[in-house]
Formats: sequence, C-alpha cells, structure tokens
Amino acid sequence: MNFLVLFLILLLIFIIVIQLGKVRNLASVIRGEARVERQNNDRTAMSLMVFMVVFLVFCIGSAMYYKDSMLGYGPLQPASAHGGDIDYLFNVTLFFTGIVFVITHIILFWYSWKYRDRDNADVKFFVHSTKLEMVWTAIPAVVMTFLVVQGLMVWNDVMTDIGPEEEYLEIEATGYQFAWDIRYPGPDGVLGEKNFKKIDLAVNPLGMDWLDDNGLDDIVIDGSADIVLPVDTKVRVKISAKDVLHNFYLPHFRVKMDAIPGLPTYFIFTPITTTEEYRQQLKGHPNWEVPYDPSEPDGPKKWEEFNFELACAELCGKGHYSMKKILKIVTKEEYAEWAAEQKSSYFSKIRNTDNDPRKGQLLDVEIKNRGIELASSFKAAMSSDSLNLIRLEHVFFKTGSAELADNSKYELDNLASLMKSNPTVNVEVGGHTDSQGDDEGNMNLSNSRATNVRNYLSRKGIDESRMVARGYGETTPVEANDTEEGRAKNRRTELKILSK
Repeated sequence: MNFLVLFLILLLIFIIVIQLGKVRNLASVIRGEARVERQNNDRTAMSLMVFMVVFLVFCIGSAMYYKDSMLGYGPLQPASAHGGDIDYLFNVTLFFTGIVFVITHIILFWYSWKYRDRDNADVKFFVHSTKLEMVWTAIPAVVMTFLVVQGLMVWNDVMTDIGPEEEYLEIEATGYQFAWDIRYPGPDGVLGEKNFKKIDLAVNPLGMDWLDDNGLDDIVIDGSADIVLPVDTKVRVKISAKDVLHNFYLPHFRVKMDAIPGLPTYFIFTPITTTEEYRQQLKGHPNWEVPYDPSEPDGPKKWEEFNFELACAELCGKGHYSMKKILKIVTKEEYAEWAAEQKSSYFSKIRNTDNDPRKGQLLDVEIKNRGIELASSFKAAMSSDSLNLIRLEHVFFKTGSAELADNSKYELDNLASLMKSNPTVNVEVGGHTDSQGDDEGNMNLSNSRATNVRNYLSRKGIDESRMVARGYGETTPVEANDTEEGRAKNRRTELKILSK
C-alpha cells in the first residue's frame, strides 16, 4: 500500500512538472521569446551566484564545525614523531589548493553572471595571449615545484630505513581476510625467517621456518589480541598480506602502507605518547566528554574509552570492517613486563610435536634457559632461611638404571659452576624413585643415582667433602603414584643445601 501511495505521489509530481513546462511555453509565446530568454538568463545567473555563496560558506563552515573530528585540527593531534611533518605537508597543500578552489569557483560563477545573454553586452574576444599563458603556466609550476620538494623532504625523513647502529623494535604485520597477525621478536630481538610453502593454517599460519634459530623465540599475536608497543621507541613494521591487497593504517600516528601479497613493505614510526596520555589530551573537549555509550548516560565518557586503532584502508572483502585491531602504547617498563609474559609460538605450540623438525633435540636456547632457571632457584635458596631444597629438573637417567643420560650434563655443569662460585656451600644430593618395583631395589637405585651425580660433580672440580649422596627410594613422594604423571614427578633428583 505504501509503495502505491509513493508511486502516485511521484506520478502527480511528474504531471505537474509537465504542465508547468507547457504553461511556460505558452507564456513565452504570449510575451515573446527574446524577453523570456533574457529573464531566464538573469534568473539562472543570479541563482548560480547565490549557489556559489551558499556552497563556499557551506564548505568552509562545515570544515570549521567538524574540525575537532578531523585529524590534526582539533584534539586529534599526531601521536608519532613524524606525524607533525605529515600534518604540515597536508596543511601547506590545503593552503594552496584552497586558494585555487575558492578563486576558481568565484570566477566560474561570476563569469556566468557577467557574461550572461543581455542587450548591448560588451564582450572582449582574443585568440591568443602570451602573457596570460605565461602567468597560468608559471604560477602552477612554481607552486607544484614547492609542494613536490616539500613532499620529497618529508618522504625522505619518514621513509628512510633503519641505520646499522640504530636501536629499534621490529615487528611484522600480516593481513588476511579478515584480521591481522602481529609477530614480535623474542629476547634475541630478531625476527625469524618464514616461507609461504610452510604455511599450515592449523599450526603455522605464517609459514615460520622452525629450522631458523632466530624464529624459535618469536611471539605471534593473533587476530583477537591487542598490539602493544613502547612509547619513545622507534618501531619498524614489516608489512605483508596472505591473500588480497590490504592496507596497514594507524590514523593517529599518520602511518599508512599497503600490505601486498608477495611483496613485503615496511613503515617506521616512533610513538611519542601513551594511550593514557592521549586520553588526557582528549579530556575536556566537548566532543569527548559525552557518554561513550548513549544508552548509558552515567557510564564512562568517550575519552575514557579511547584507544588507538589499526585499520585496513582497502576494501578487502565483505568482512573488511572486522580488521580493526586495538593498539596500546605503554611505557617502556610496562612493555618489558608485558613482553616477559608472552610465550614463544614455537615452544608453546610446536615444540616436540609431530610438526617440530627438531623433535627430540636439545636446543641451545633450552640449554641457556635451563641455566637461568637453575641459577634463579639456587639464588632463591641461598637468600631464604626456610627454602633449602632445589629440584634438579633436568637431570635424567637411563630407564631402570643409575647411568646418567647424556643431556643431564648441561644441568650438572651449571650446578658445578654455581658451587664453585659459592665455595662455602655444602649440599646433599638426594635420589628419589616412584613406587614401581620392590622397596629395596628402589632404595638401592636412588642411592646409586645420587652417588653418580655426586661423582660427576667431583670430576668437575667440586670437593667430595662438600657433598653427601643419599637415596630415599619411594619414601618421600610429592605426588600420588597411581598415575604416570604422578610417578614421573616422584622420579627426581634434589639438592639440599646443608650449610651456606
């Protein structure tokens, strides 16, 4: 019914327009074609002049009204070191193009008024003017040269790659329909290699090469997690895509670069304000003092919920909108704390699984980490009055034997170094078994294992008078022996500090 009413209204308007046209033609016949045409020209010229005024006032007025919502003109100041240069370049370009825009429209509509068809109109016509040609060629050439030079200067400052001696944080952003994966380097500060042939959407979506040592500690933040970066730190972002063209866009940092499948790009920027500091900049501005959620007038203000955003600035598909990702800029101390909590993708998801090309191998980084863990446990025991027991997590024996496994030497070598650094420390090496087998056999096995550990340390230069070996068998379990997991925890070697 509504459609029918709308159709009838439109039909009626069409009929009225047709009839007005007929009336106009009839009036022109009665009053004379020439007179009517002049009146029409006058009305059209005046209408164009009115339109010019309204149009220019609207353009300038709307820009002034919405300036607080535009980047660089209200509270949304650049949050990166180079952002001011980008805004300056845009402002210079806007200044010159704005002048041309206003003058061109004034001349365009004023000419339609001045040279409208009227009696005794004086029109000057000339075929060629060298002076005029020089003017409208030279002025744009000079302005364009100035703008190009300014643009090249800003481009060279912003896009110059990292120098060999500069300190920076390099991360990698990989776009795909419809999210971003962000990869951070681990403690080594270097991103590992990747190969598209190694992509496995289930376990290795970025195609990381697990045979590259630099990639073993890399951290991958998937599509749902926030990006975290430290303030006042130069950041180099390696940008790529897995499927279609995307665009890495951080509007508040004036960062924008295409993510192209098969053609990595990059962008370098330095955040100069934290998220919390930027919120304080927005506080007090009328546009940001309104409720964040209009349905909750007593809820948090808009400035309190502000966050920097990563967006895709290309129309990459139906789910384009979902490529929004939150970026948090924090202090260097907060970033270090956050980074320490992140887990390596390799060690948390790949290590010793069927997808691990190094399955069963002991890695250099694991050896190093074991040394750090043991030193930390030893230091804690030395500084505590009650804690004097250290579990040697990485001392292993061959099954059913007191013979040390080859990979136990790293833990024992580290222990020998610690005891040499603390020559007054005396210890007891305690061996423990699970409840499998008879009691006497377990006691003998645990005693032999403890003795072998003591003998290894002795061969490494530790005086035997500082060490006591004792077997406990199955008498002091730490877990129930009714599960394999519990029995594995009960099979252990411990170090008790007898004197410091």
